[in-house]
Amino acid sequence: MANTKYTLPKEERIKSRTLIDMLFAGGKSRSMVAFPLRVVYMVKERENLEPQTQMLVSVPKRCFKRAVKRNRVKRQVREAYRHSRQILIDRLNSRDEFDRSVVMAFIWLDDKLHETDEVSSKVTSLMTRVSEKI
Repeated sequence: MANTKYTLPKEERIKSRTLIDMLFAGGKSRSMVAFPLRVVYMVKERENLEPQTQMLVSVPKRCFKRAVKRNRVKRQVREAYRHSRQILIDRLNSRDEFDRSVVMAFIWLDDKLHETDEVSSKVTSLMTRVSEKI
């Protein structure tokens, strides 16, 4: 893990409307909560050059009317994800499932801002629980 890069490349962010619809349509997707976050995730077949993990962050306008606060929460969640996604990648590699990928959406549930350390611990907790389920 010495050469692990803590970056979030553009390819790992979900931009495809069909992938988002597939994630939230139910059926194959699962959900779990670690307040103030909820994660909706789905394990799917990996395309040839697709990354092992993909994510998106959603902070509803009803939680924070001001874009500044919504953007702060998104930055906190993305930062925590960057540091804890290796948990998921290690799990996928240990099970020799190189043809599988995990798609997930983090949804903010609270109408209050939280400390970065707290958000980070919640994201790490969710990533650990997701890795146990897959």
